[in-house]
Amino acid sequence: MIRVAIIGTGNISGAHISAYLAFPDRCRITALCDIYPEKAEEKKSKYGLTADVVDAHEKLLEREDIDLVSICTPPFCHAEIAVNFLKAGKNIIVEKPMAASLEECDQIIAASKEAGKTLAVIAQNRFKDPVMKLKGVLDSGKIGRVLHAQVDSYWWRGHCYYDLWWRGLWEKEGGGCTLNHAVHHIDMLSWMLGKPTHVQALLSNAAHNNAEVEDISIAALQYPEGSVAQITSSVIHHGEEQQIVFQGEKARISAPWNVYASTSQSNGFPVKNKELERELEELYESLPTLAHTGHEGEIHDVLNAIETGGEPLVTGESGRLTIEMITAIYKAGFEHRMVELPIQKEDEYYTVNGIQRNAIRFHQKTASVIHLESKQEITTGSSYEKKRSSQYGTKRRF
Repeated sequence: MIRVAIIGTGNISGAHISAYLAFPDRCRITALCDIYPEKAEEKKSKYGLTADVVDAHEKLLEREDIDLVSICTPPFCHAEIAVNFLKAGKNIIVEKPMAASLEECDQIIAASKEAGKTLAVIAQNRFKDPVMKLKGVLDSGKIGRVLHAQVDSYWWRGHCYYDLWWRGLWEKEGGGCTLNHAVHHIDMLSWMLGKPTHVQALLSNAAHNNAEVEDISIAALQYPEGSVAQITSSVIHHGEEQQIVFQGEKARISAPWNVYASTSQSNGFPVKNKELERELEELYESLPTLAHTGHEGEIHDVLNAIETGGEPLVTGESGRLTIEMITAIYKAGFEHRMVELPIQKEDEYYTVNGIQRNAIRFHQKTASVIHLESKQEITTGSSYEKKRSSQYGTKRRF
């Protein structure tokens, strides 16, 4: 039985709690921690837990009845909490984004290796059937080399979203929509296409004058052999349509799933390649579906890793690559120039302090509230199904 502590009991903690409760024979939640313990008590009551409630994660470090820790706090304290628990001999799952800088990512990874403990980073979209199947089709090589990738990370958040005390500040949130929303899609892109060589970007805050951070960014990425990608990260898009599209030499595929294949006529103009389209459709349909999806799917994967001594799908190195790409987008946007990857340790942007020194502060944060309404619906992203029941994708009440 794997015994679990959850650190931070805000909105996203409900997804972790529900996921652990799906495996009652394999794990049990023994502790909840929040600097506002009344929030932890609320979650304890809502989910009928028998867990202890504490107001500081340090109170749990020496507990022998904790094997695995889910870190669901704001990004600025991910690294400190993760390193402390790894040094205490606990396995770790860190919510996205992994940390606020590459230096902090490296500190977490080093602590994990020294302790010999499992480290996983939340990237629950990998554990959705359309995304996992897209990866399978891409890996088959049937569309040829990827020439262009399009990532639309479209979200919508109201003005009051940034009134929460830690949001909208470079010091606390670590960034805007690029770091905290598009992180999902940037992870998918890096998982499927790898690391680019160069990045250019444009950052702006178009609608939230109560926040320092960006509410939209547009990035252009250059890959080896001439391939390119574009990433739009936004919290100003009504409808929250989200997709990732790959244009290959032979066909186009995407999540939500859609396929189009062309071949050339003798005059160079396209004609449909129906045979390849049929082949790709058959491959997509033949790929297995997941027994567990979303956060539940990733928790299942991490429990397997702990139980078998294996490695989770989303490792610390995976989380670090996503942060490296986001760091490159910020550097390119702040400095209005092309940035080369990898980001070296000597680079000013390797550290939190370096990012904060160079960050564009679009507006001054004008409100700071301890709590926003916790019983209203929040959106956690697209299901990537071809036909969605709601234009806003998955909704949860926490």
